[in-house]
Amino acid sequence: METTPVPALKPAGTTRQDQMMAKAEELEASFLAEMLSHSGLGELTGPFGGGSGEAQFSSFLRAEQARLMVERGGVGLAELIFNSMVKADHVDAT
Repeated sequence: METTPVPALKPAGTTRQDQMMAKAEELEASFLAEMLSHSGLGELTGPFGGGSGEAQFSSFLRAEQARLMVERGGVGLAELIFNSMVKADHVDAT
């Protein structure tokens, strides 16, 4: 199974929490891209299918769709991941 990295949604900020939130959003986008690939969204069959070219480049489309989904609020996974990261960071700091 091949996976493609999802580009960062926005430049990571200067604070540690900004960086953690950027990574959490990146992870949510990767998760959503993988779920979109398993859903079969956008697959065309028959004479209107894209053939091997569609198969090769569809991962880029799914990655961008997932990135846009997260940018517009996502499914809340980034917030949960971020909260867990902050909690773990505070435990390590003490």
